Amino acid sequence: MGVSEITPFTGERRREFMRALLMDLRALERMLDEDVFEKGVSRIGAEQEAFLIDRGGHPAPAAMALLEKIGDPHFTTELGLFQLEINADPLPFSGDSLSLLEKQLQKLVGVAREAAAGMGLDVVLTGILPTLRKTDLGLEAMTPLPRYAALNDATSRLRGEAYFIDIRGIDELRAQHDSVMVEACNASFQVHLQVDAAGFAHAHNVAQMIAAPVLAAAANSPLLWGRRLWAETRIPLFEQAVDSRHSSQARQMAPRVTFGNRWVRGSILEIYREDIARFRALVGTDLDEDPLAALSAGRVPALKALRLHNGTIYRWNRACFGVTGDLPHLRIENRVLPSGPSVLDEVANGAFWLGLMKALPAAIQDVPRAMDFEHARHNFVTAARHGLSAPLVWLEGEEIAAPKLILERLLPAAAAGLDAAGIAAEDRDRYLGVIERRVASGRNGARWTLFSLGAMKDHGTPGERLNAVTLAMVARQKSGQPVAEWEPARLDEGGGWKNNYLKVEQFMTTDLFTVHADDPVDLVARLMEWEKIRHVPVEDSEHRLVGLVSYRALLRLLASTDGDQRWHEVAVADIMKRDPITVSPTMTSLRAIEIMREKRVGCLPVVSEGRLLGVVTEDDFMDIAGRLLEERLRG
Repeated sequence: MGVSEITPFTGERRREFMRALLMDLRALERMLDEDVFEKGVSRIGAEQEAFLIDRGGHPAPAAMALLEKIGDPHFTTELGLFQLEINADPLPFSGDSLSLLEKQLQKLVGVAREAAAGMGLDVVLTGILPTLRKTDLGLEAMTPLPRYAALNDATSRLRGEAYFIDIRGIDELRAQHDSVMVEACNASFQVHLQVDAAGFAHAHNVAQMIAAPVLAAAANSPLLWGRRLWAETRIPLFEQAVDSRHSSQARQMAPRVTFGNRWVRGSILEIYREDIARFRALVGTDLDEDPLAALSAGRVPALKALRLHNGTIYRWNRACFGVTGDLPHLRIENRVLPSGPSVLDEVANGAFWLGLMKALPAAIQDVPRAMDFEHARHNFVTAARHGLSAPLVWLEGEEIAAPKLILERLLPAAAAGLDAAGIAAEDRDRYLGVIERRVASGRNGARWTLFSLGAMKDHGTPGERLNAVTLAMVARQKSGQPVAEWEPARLDEGGGWKNNYLKVEQFMTTDLFTVHADDPVDLVARLMEWEKIRHVPVEDSEHRLVGLVSYRALLRLLASTDGDQRWHEVAVADIMKRDPITVSPTMTSLRAIEIMREKRVGCLPVVSEGRLLGVVTEDDFMDIAGRLLEERLRG
């Protein structure tokens, strides 16, 4: 939920907001008791998130300029300046609503792409942008609106320490960051479904139950900062990126991004009450309404405090209150689905979920009796980790593979649900056919990405491969084909090798062999021999760079000892160059070359906040020179 003005939030201001929050909750309870909610009407809606990229496929922090250029209320900001949100119009869930949704999204994405092209940029739909780097996530890349700064300040103050990211998949990623900007790595395709107030609890339980198989089919985010992690890395990343809990917290506390802790037994009030009880309010806004007085006067209150608080708690299936005309309504917002791989794939994912949401509440009368909540939560994590390879626990404890469950049981159920909603048969077959072909072939967005990277494994640099995947993704999205029909990305789609040598971080070596100052020099000699390297960084136990040992320094030692075997007893600290010349990961390659020439050094350690990230050597620049020479000779 967007809030126009955020005010300082301490002391009496916080107490005022909490009183308003509790009053909103009483008003909601009264509305439920008086049965004033719109009923018998089912509407759908969608929010499309996307990334802005430059011609090289790297994130482009130009959202504010692009939005000004577009000038359309369907478009709005996201946390990162390299992100964009597109809001589709609500539609009745019937007839050709799914194809109308696809057409509008295609049109709006096309508008964004046309405007971006005029700025030398493009738009890509993906859960996590493969070319995004940690250095792209500074506060200067945060959208300069008060609500984002207020949320970051409040969350960081509550946490009281750096944010830690620890995700392990094929590769391992362990990192820390100083703001909630890591959340800007994520982009989703959020689908809304309006439900009757009386059936909300049952519908929400169904949404929780089906979250895992729907996610398994839709997984599209296997990469973060070049690491191959979960099939849908958005899930653990989002949970860790805005985690306001302190790492030393002794008792069990719920994260602000959550699947939930239990089934809903009564009404939407259970969710809102739990969120107020568990989660401290982070931000406030100007409040200008007495909701109970508005009800007494025959008006529908906006419940501003309740909606704002709800917007700072990120349930994967979020309960939403809204007003259409003069009638309040309730919605379930599915936040599980990633952005991409194509608009057609996204609408197919939405159709699959919506069909199940229509069919299963009638087919399964008591979700808590049919499935243990821990199984639903375990399924969700398993699907995020493994995608279409996920083993799931279904009704009555049955163990079943995700593809078998989807193809044999859930797709027929979704088809029946779309029929019951009155969806056109042509649309039903088209969108569920996309899911069927994707699951049967085993090629969702996550698998396409990993297969493409694997096919390029022995060619180009890691940066070139990530660029190729990103730009190939854009090209295939524009073709309109679903991901199951995509050809793998090719290295020559990466926009040229020069795009991957603009900054030091794009080609620095990060797989390092290091020593400590008190290690014997003999270890350095062996490392140089075994790994065919000429420079070995020296770091402390906190991975802070303290020195550098070069092959020349080792030769000088050998010459000075003149064959004396006692050279083995010399410590690294005795021959290392202390305080070596270093560069930052965001330094331009041209400047790094100039430094290497000016200082006559053959190796530049890459350091950020005192910690060693990688190295660049003269061999790396020889590779650049070789490519450039070859290109000119061919020209």
